[in-house]
Amino acid sequence: MKLIIVESPAKARTLESFLGKEYKVLSSFGHIRDLPKGKLGVDTEKNFEPSYVIPTKSKKTVTALKNAAKTTSEVILATDEDREGEAIAWHLSEILGLKDAERIVFHEITKPAIEAALLHPRTVDINQVNAQQARRILDRLVGYKLSPFLWKKVARGLSAGRVQSATVRLIADREEEIQAFKAQEYWSIEALLKKSNNTNTAVQNFTSVLAKKDGKSIEKLEIKNKEEADSILADLKNAEYKVETLQQKETRRNPMPPFTTSTLQQTAGQRLGYQARRTMQIAQQLYEQGLITYHRTDSLNLSATALAAAQTYIEKTFGKEYRPETFRVFKGKAKGAQEAHEAIRPTIADKTPEVANLPLQTAKLYTLIWKRFMASQMNPALFNATSLEISAKEYTFKAGGQMLKFDGFLKVYPMKFEEAELPELTTGEILKLEDLKGSQHFTEPPPRYTEATLIKTLEEYGVGRPSTYAPIISTIQDRGYVEKDERRRLFPTDLGKAVNALLVKHFPSIVDIQFTAGMEERLDNIAEGKQEWVPMLSDFYMPFEKILKEKYEEVSKKDTVKEVEGRTCPKCNSPLLARFGRYGQFYACSAFPACKFTESMQKEKTASLGVQCPKCKKGEIAPRKTKTKRIFYGCTAYPECDFALWKKPTGKTCEQCGSLMVETGRNKDVLHQIQDDGRQSQAITCSNKECLAGKPSPINP
Repeated sequence: MKLIIVESPAKARTLESFLGKEYKVLSSFGHIRDLPKGKLGVDTEKNFEPSYVIPTKSKKTVTALKNAAKTTSEVILATDEDREGEAIAWHLSEILGLKDAERIVFHEITKPAIEAALLHPRTVDINQVNAQQARRILDRLVGYKLSPFLWKKVARGLSAGRVQSATVRLIADREEEIQAFKAQEYWSIEALLKKSNNTNTAVQNFTSVLAKKDGKSIEKLEIKNKEEADSILADLKNAEYKVETLQQKETRRNPMPPFTTSTLQQTAGQRLGYQARRTMQIAQQLYEQGLITYHRTDSLNLSATALAAAQTYIEKTFGKEYRPETFRVFKGKAKGAQEAHEAIRPTIADKTPEVANLPLQTAKLYTLIWKRFMASQMNPALFNATSLEISAKEYTFKAGGQMLKFDGFLKVYPMKFEEAELPELTTGEILKLEDLKGSQHFTEPPPRYTEATLIKTLEEYGVGRPSTYAPIISTIQDRGYVEKDERRRLFPTDLGKAVNALLVKHFPSIVDIQFTAGMEERLDNIAEGKQEWVPMLSDFYMPFEKILKEKYEEVSKKDTVKEVEGRTCPKCNSPLLARFGRYGQFYACSAFPACKFTESMQKEKTASLGVQCPKCKKGEIAPRKTKTKRIFYGCTAYPECDFALWKKPTGKTCEQCGSLMVETGRNKDVLHQIQDDGRQSQAITCSNKECLAGKPSPINP
């Protein structure tokens, strides 16, 4: 009997279904050894030697694994193929006392992949283990050394992290850009043109945009105001509009590559509305069920077997015209990408989402992965494109159009595109002006980050790695440094701004994006055996420790405390201070500890929805938060009035019972409003569960 050890019970069950009776598969239930909680656990004087302990929750598992190992002829470590999985395998070998333990890796949990891995075992890659150890120790040093500094100088309960702090800085810097942004006015000129001669052409009118003057391009902000726009419109009065150039050609739109961890999280957020954490939870389930390849990857490689299977399915299902002559190969752009890995794909090409028969939320993500992979191996979509340049005095207008000729990969993976048909024209043809107008525009500030755009930015900078994006985003929200607005975009809280400002001023390298990305490159070098991990930690820690000691003396808590203008303590008349606590900012008397007056700022910051409270008829409904940061909607007269709802009121009342109508989840039986981005909006329902009008109905715009 041979023993195979994996991380999760679900993965163990899937492997056991493939393997015969000669194998026993057990789970370690994730990490079985880690640095201790409550103390540093790293000896900075002895080459950063870690003190690993077995957590209480893992002791029973360790005992079971030790007993199983004694009764089997061989122990095989089959943890995930990334650095974290390699570290778990190493910890297992240390605890179980395995010498030269056999280690197998695979990209997918299928019978052929497992059998192939068992034929080619290797030993634990100590370079990858050292890279993971270095990351863990580095993060422990920053967290356990810098967090107490924040407790003393800002508020207790705060934390700092190497990648976490750099991520908060990105969001805080973007917010500063938005606040400092000043809109600039600019104008565009459009001409609605028509064929002069009456023909039977289906399309007669088309819109063209002013693009050049005297052969020089007119840039976006060049027409600054209405006066300049009116001047151009006056110049164009009685102008002759003539087709100067006409170009017709076939254009193509190539398919997107298969998913990496980053692009899967981004696309699932944009198309399905999934948070990064939710996406990774579902992807983990799909991987453990053997439906997709390993989901923590930054590679775009695909196996020859998978490519051949995709081509066979495409030709059989859609026809030869959809299958390219050769395999389509993609090259990754991510910094430090592990090219030995594969992109995320279905393990069996012809296991369509319908065949997989999964629960709704899981099926949505599997469908996305399956369609993206299959589309990546299909022919491009073809368009008949036309571009025009139209002269009018010294000005040149441009117009363009395209019509779909062959759908190609769009048959499987629909993407937005606009079809615009132009009339049949010839070079030199004189056109008739139907309308000429100027339109006013204003430049817009950069948008707040969504989870998707933040992940994309982190990847572009090389901050973090595929397995860290979702935990980072969750952590900065759980810590109260970042919240989401009504459009699910990220913005820094007052606490986040204060902590970020403190770190930027006094520990600039910790929150520096380039520095953080550079640390990732050093960790990659350790994993590849190009650098030793102890010197790397020493190079970071020695100057960091020196600066930290200096800042304890230099920085005062008063630096993060502001006196509130125009307000005094109602008890002793001393000035009030704005302080930070675990649950955000609050007012505190400057005479503390003699006077212990405090008052929450939450009431001031809560923006009313403008909906009268139906219970007390005095207060209004406003969004509030529980201690676990769950949003609910309560009366502003609290605690005198305890009216509250979990769902957001719309301001309308139920025609049958008079209760407030609230927004509710999507319902397949409801015709929803369609938003500008193509997604469905929510429906509304009566907040009274006893009301017969409880069936959701569309929100009226």
